[in-house]
Amino acid sequence: MKKYTKVEKAVFPVAGLGTRFLPATKAQPKEMLPIVDKPLIQYAVEEAYDAGIRHMIFVTGRNKRAIEDHFDTAYELESELEASRKTELLDLVRSLAPADMDCTYVRQPRMLGLGHAVLCAAPMVGNSPFAVLLADDLMKGANGGPNVLAQLVEAFDQVQTSVIAVQEVPLEHVKRYGIVAGEAKGERLVKVQRMVEKPSPENAPSRLGVAGRYVLTPSVFEKIRNQPRGSGGEIQLTDGIAQLIETEGVHAYRYEGKRYDCGTKQGFLEATVEFALEHPEVGQHFRDYLRSGQLAP
Repeated sequence: MKKYTKVEKAVFPVAGLGTRFLPATKAQPKEMLPIVDKPLIQYAVEEAYDAGIRHMIFVTGRNKRAIEDHFDTAYELESELEASRKTELLDLVRSLAPADMDCTYVRQPRMLGLGHAVLCAAPMVGNSPFAVLLADDLMKGANGGPNVLAQLVEAFDQVQTSVIAVQEVPLEHVKRYGIVAGEAKGERLVKVQRMVEKPSPENAPSRLGVAGRYVLTPSVFEKIRNQPRGSGGEIQLTDGIAQLIETEGVHAYRYEGKRYDCGTKQGFLEATVEFALEHPEVGQHFRDYLRSGQLAP
């Protein structure tokens, strides 16, 4: 088995149109929608950074310039904050892109699926293992423990195969997910034997749904490059990973933590409420408001 180096690069597929959130996403990326005071993409980047990753690769599309601007230096803003002696805000703005973090941007010219978006990052990733984070899936670790990606990176270091985050989902929801089945290798690891993209409930091999976090070996690029289009006529990442089962092996990891599906309005609102309740500035006031009975009937 090939011994891989540590995971140092993360890919963020952010070229989607965000049609579920129209009209809010007509002129701004869905990844820039804020949960309280921080955009979704920043939560994902911070998760990767806290997991030890320093090279962030964004696969973008048209009308995604705001993402690049968000992680770029804002000279005018910083000068104004510095002149006004607003030190805390200045430090906050500068913290968005730490000095040891590199950002690279590549275009996905056509919307051909998640697998195609990841393939667009291949020249930047090279022959190294890498993470994939879907900003729509806002995830946090359990009880102050390591974040979800950090858990996957640790698992990858142990098994040296691609590792995908999974959670148990209701049977009626399996058609929304890539579903995996396999042999348990301890409390949280599963050696994957089968993967199916968005099966019907009657054809689902299990209820373990793939969440939006992956650590992949570079071999997946060749699999994606040569595979036919899958579900929905798109080039599916799940199909590429499935081909690694026989050649390298793939593990799933039942992560500790919580996932908010911010690609849906319901999940977005749930995340907004829960993160607002935990926010150090507004949390207590918001909690008091919810308890006050002043909500409209």
